Amino acid sequence: MLKNIMSSDTPTLGNPSRVAILLSTYNGERHLAEQLDSILAQTHQDWLIAASDDGSSDTTLAILQRYRATVGANRMTILKGPRQGFVANFLSLACEPSLEADFFTFCDQDDIWHVDRLERALNWLRQVPADRPALHCGRTHLVDNQGRHLGESPLFPKEPSFANALVQSLAGGNTMVFNRTARMLLMRAGNVPVASHDWWTYMLITGCGGIVHYDPIPTIDYRQHGANVIGANSSLKDRLHRLKRMFAGHFKDWNTLNVAAMQRNNTLLTPTHRATFQMFAAAREADLLPRCLGVLRSGVHRQTLFGDLGLIAAAALGKI
Repeated sequence: MLKNIMSSDTPTLGNPSRVAILLSTYNGERHLAEQLDSILAQTHQDWLIAASDDGSSDTTLAILQRYRATVGANRMTILKGPRQGFVANFLSLACEPSLEADFFTFCDQDDIWHVDRLERALNWLRQVPADRPALHCGRTHLVDNQGRHLGESPLFPKEPSFANALVQSLAGGNTMVFNRTARMLLMRAGNVPVASHDWWTYMLITGCGGIVHYDPIPTIDYRQHGANVIGANSSLKDRLHRLKRMFAGHFKDWNTLNVAAMQRNNTLLTPTHRATFQMFAAAREADLLPRCLGVLRSGVHRQTLFGDLGLIAAAALGKI
């Protein structure tokens, strides 16, 4: 199937639109070939794959090498990951200085891309001035291990914003496509320890005055299975589980990582967003009343009423 989809010829270039696909792998032999086939089938063909393997012990590397032999070494490179988890692996790819492209996209090892996934994202990204950080992300089509339809990820009602990004990751990294200016921000920030690469990307781009588009049309089949590092969080059960983790202190731990990373990069923020961040960071360290008032005054918010109520409760309990 692999050879039938694409030859190893380099695509003809038109407008600058080379996409670097940042693929993180770790023991992904079960679904990796299907993911790679969906990349090869894209309507937008000006891409290169940078695969960072984080120490796989199965046949993942052999699968990557087979595809590289087909598409050519000029279109696919295989790197050794830092072996510090998926977040560090993705950020190591985003910060890899040898990768040159006009646009960049994170890629999980077990999804299936719809054929127009890249084309749809680029159609929006090309409308944004090249000197402004821009991120396209969105919903996903949820499937099980056999590819059977399970539903869609949440359709969030509020506009993407830094005030939202400080307390919520809007979309999965597997949906994110961003321009070169946004990538430069990630490189300047470096491979910092954060809760997740997608949350950090959303936070950094909005905080630095970038623009984010949350696409309501899914362009990825997001596989739901026991090996998922992070699930879709779409059902009531998922949301209650997330609330339980919030009250157990996980949300506070994640925020602590994110706040520390942002403090090291606060000079990148716009003045308005720096003030919001500083107010939020100070509120987290305050006593009960000033903590709750500080969180409210900072304007941070989540995408749903349920989420906002949980946020208020977390602030009152010192779990923010």
